[in-house]
Amino acid sequence: MGKTSTAPQEQGAAATPQQQPEKKGKKVSLTTVILISLAAGIIVGIICSLAVPSGSAFDSIVIEGIFYVFGQWFIRLMQMLVVPLVFCSIVCGAASMSDPKLLGKVGVGTIVMYLLTTALAVIISIWLAQMTNPGIGLDMNAITRVEPKTTSTDQSVTDMLINIVPTNIIAAMNSGNMLQIIFFALVLGFILGRLGKKVATVNRFFTQFNAVMMKMIGLVLKVAPVGIFCLIARTFANLGIGGILPMIKFIGTVYLGLAVQLLVVYMLLLFAFTRLNPFHFLRKFLPVMLFAFSTSSSNATIPLNMETLEKKVGVDPQVASFTIPLGATINMDGTAIMQGAAVIFIAQAFGITLTPTALGTVVLTAVAASIGTAGVPGVGTIMLAMVFNSVGLPAEGVAMIMGIDRILDMGRTAINITGDAVVTTIMAKLSGLLDVSVFKNNDTESVDMAQLEHPKEPTDVDEFTAHGEPTEIGEAGSPDKFEHIDPPEVQSK
Repeated sequence: MGKTSTAPQEQGAAATPQQQPEKKGKKVSLTTVILISLAAGIIVGIICSLAVPSGSAFDSIVIEGIFYVFGQWFIRLMQMLVVPLVFCSIVCGAASMSDPKLLGKVGVGTIVMYLLTTALAVIISIWLAQMTNPGIGLDMNAITRVEPKTTSTDQSVTDMLINIVPTNIIAAMNSGNMLQIIFFALVLGFILGRLGKKVATVNRFFTQFNAVMMKMIGLVLKVAPVGIFCLIARTFANLGIGGILPMIKFIGTVYLGLAVQLLVVYMLLLFAFTRLNPFHFLRKFLPVMLFAFSTSSSNATIPLNMETLEKKVGVDPQVASFTIPLGATINMDGTAIMQGAAVIFIAQAFGITLTPTALGTVVLTAVAASIGTAGVPGVGTIMLAMVFNSVGLPAEGVAMIMGIDRILDMGRTAINITGDAVVTTIMAKLSGLLDVSVFKNNDTESVDMAQLEHPKEPTDVDEFTAHGEPTEIGEAGSPDKFEHIDPPEVQSK
């Protein structure tokens, strides 16, 4: 009896450790940790501004020593990634867009429409930020004094247009001239995409190097909470509690820009090209927007977006299956709005006056950078650093934006996927592939997400690259097929 009674106890004791992993709480996301580090940095900084005298030992060792050094290390890590990431990602994006399948009527129209809405988004956000002046009252010169780049702020419009074409791409990379780097990357990527398998080795190199850069971004983001805490703590230790209001104004400006893009730009475009009720579209698409707002992921919303357009809006599947994944790759209207407002915010905070030519550079840089960079986690921060660099704004401003990015990302994602859907509906109507009767019915219920299939996303350059004839590299142009080549024999002397 004794042995019988103890067996269940032993089994229960043995089973307990196996059940413990199931009781673990949900892992806190990196964006949440970054938001927490921002809040902690603000609190610590304000306390230091009130309790720590300027020039004291604590101020010299901790605030101007430890906080400053760790903050600058984080900024340099971001700056280190800007040029190689921008170059490789745009080469891959341009290569994917040069496939003949993309150069048909629907393909060209879709790409042009995506780039047009991105340009309008940047212009609108810059205009709104100049009206609201979110950076006024935030004196960042007390922390870091920065002089604008003469080449980016004082040149004429003619000079800006001429200087888009580089005379020496190595010199452009060395000086960080982003427009010249982007121009060369676009040309190179287009040629690689057109040649296809004939240059499989080069295509493969850029695709793999781009994957390496994505991994490096992941590593840098792991230390972002520490870097942001140190930067924000030092910033508010010098600014005090007065630095909070400008950040709130910046968040409000971004969301105002998102609302204008949604309710004015998208609705006018939809009505102008389709002559359909845009607000009826908005009622049908609202469940998708709410899902994107809650998940903050454009890629996760692709299945729901496509299913809603096909079943509720009446878009032909062959259009939606092409334009929606493409939009997740190149459309970044929400991000562009954040970038435009951030440029004005940081320029005002550092007392830098941006000329119309410099603002034009911001628009061109943001639009060109949208090719192949949207929807990739962590890239938005590096792209913002690139836009800042194009007009000589300090990278210290990126940390402030990065800290509140989680708050902005929800609205940004909702606008991104709505832009994809609006352009898809327009292209379907222009191509005669929109069922107007489905669009006009009153079925506004959300589709059943349990039945959604997750399509393969065309994020790899090979997804859109033309597959040509076999080359000298191998039977199918694969650079990995060298098994029939005999290794050289080493002869002893």
